[in-house]
Amino acid sequence: MDVQKIIHEQVTTHPVVLYMKGTPAMPRCGFSAAATQILKVSGVQNLFTVDVLSDEGIRQGIKEYANWPTIPQLYIKGEFVGGSDIMKEMFDSGELKKLLDEALA
Repeated sequence: MDVQKIIHEQVTTHPVVLYMKGTPAMPRCGFSAAATQILKVSGVQNLFTVDVLSDEGIRQGIKEYANWPTIPQLYIKGEFVGGSDIMKEMFDSGELKKLLDEALA
């Protein structure tokens, strides 16, 4: 199956998707660790994560999918939200919690 189709299916069939390095239990970079912590504190319980280090096709494909060069990448209801820096800004302003509450309602 085409990598772009796989990514599209992942982001549209799960309300909250995080493409990250490692797993929530064992993140393999500080930005991925920060992203998972922000989502945990925001109350996300059924987070769907994809470890980009375990699949080179996904690792490159996700950068093309959102035209965003870095990982982690957060998707809510199929829409690209941003990386860990944008997540932190949105968390600090309360915008992320509002977006997540609407998506998970």
